[in-house]
Amino acid sequence: MKFALYFGNRGFFPERLIASARRETVEALAALGIESLCQPEELTRYGAVETAAEGRRYAAFLREHAGEYDGVLLVLPNFGDENGASEALRDCGTPIYILAYPDELDKMDFNSRRDAFCGKLSIMDVFGQFGIRYTVWAPHTLHPASEEFGRQMVRFSAVCRIVKGMKRFRIGAVGARPTAFKTIRFDENALQKYGITTEVFDNSDLLLRVRALRDDAPEVTAKAELFSGYTDFSQVPREKLLALAKLSCALDRLIAEYELDALGLRCWLDLEQTLQISPCVVLSELNDRGFPAACELDVGNAVTMYALHLASCEPAACLDWNNNYEDDPDRCVLFHCGPVPQRLMLERGRVIDHPMFAKSLGAGCAFGCNVGRIRPMHFTFASSTTVDGRLRYYTGEGEFTCDTLPAEFFGCGGVARIPGLQQGLLRIGRNGYRHHVGVTPGSWSTVLDEAFGTYLGYDKTEL
Repeated sequence: MKFALYFGNRGFFPERLIASARRETVEALAALGIESLCQPEELTRYGAVETAAEGRRYAAFLREHAGEYDGVLLVLPNFGDENGASEALRDCGTPIYILAYPDELDKMDFNSRRDAFCGKLSIMDVFGQFGIRYTVWAPHTLHPASEEFGRQMVRFSAVCRIVKGMKRFRIGAVGARPTAFKTIRFDENALQKYGITTEVFDNSDLLLRVRALRDDAPEVTAKAELFSGYTDFSQVPREKLLALAKLSCALDRLIAEYELDALGLRCWLDLEQTLQISPCVVLSELNDRGFPAACELDVGNAVTMYALHLASCEPAACLDWNNNYEDDPDRCVLFHCGPVPQRLMLERGRVIDHPMFAKSLGAGCAFGCNVGRIRPMHFTFASSTTVDGRLRYYTGEGEFTCDTLPAEFFGCGGVARIPGLQQGLLRIGRNGYRHHVGVTPGSWSTVLDEAFGTYLGYDKTEL
């Protein structure tokens, strides 16, 4: 990450505090692995902005460096001029984080008092009048040398990644919605209003791409070798492994050709009927390498999976809200047939003939289900849907526990403990959300709320 640093000032406050703030902020960011883009000190008086004219000078500085920074830190070593800040940052094009230095009780004389506490409120007020979006978190004042500042920069970096990645992105809808699955309907026009372009492909296009690939093509044999090392294929016939490899290669080509950032795939029943494979493990491997891929053509959850991945820099998975766990109101089983990335699994998976399709279509027609268990971890979950032309979402956090599932429980699942689960499920159902949910490791719900609500304009459903 790289942040542009803005320093605010008001003329009669102690200007000597600006130089120390520049040094302290740059050093604190560098310790976190974050680069700084600082205006030259000679650009304005004291290297800070204190008038509207100086604000316009700083705005010109940002235009010269457009595309070089991911976010802006508005730093208030003391009370900063709100008019200069508005002129400087109204068109910066990235998230803005406001940092106000704290006062110290033994330094409250006129030559040392900062009053950034008050100045921050003034800037927030005028930014609201100008429609400038910004990020603030408690506490109201914070020193860059504090541990809390480091934690907030980790969160703000994630906000910047989400906003940068999701202002404009492409999502693939590969195949028609399964007729029976009205649960995953979505509105392309609504998504487009939020900068999300949907590229739609018929499954016949995918099948033609698969059939154009030879079993001995170098990319196919390389993919088959990769799959064999990725998870346990010992029960899979060679021809099925090659079919899965060709499907993966075809999707790779589609992703590259249309520059997709995520996708939803129609995963049944035609792939089982035509290629005699189930694509679960193909989606698992895509997710494991950081490309969000939802099954059952669930484009809505692919959107939030992309956000979850951008936040955590780890894989995301699409899971079903699937089973109760005994009579514990705060526990449930989250599961799917096998698209869970290996990095989220407790142990190496095992690819089998998908038992659901083996039952309905006959044995041997659906190798690709990757069986295993989700590893214990704290996780963030999220889902989105389109209603009346608006993009809505919910998010929350929980914990995958060490509780066991029966050995005969097929697919990849885990026991999740989520406080307030029962009320949450009622609201999920009543507000028209999918039976699916995206998950990723870590604590990111605050980040998603900030990116979605403050900067991208999504509507939140409270659980």
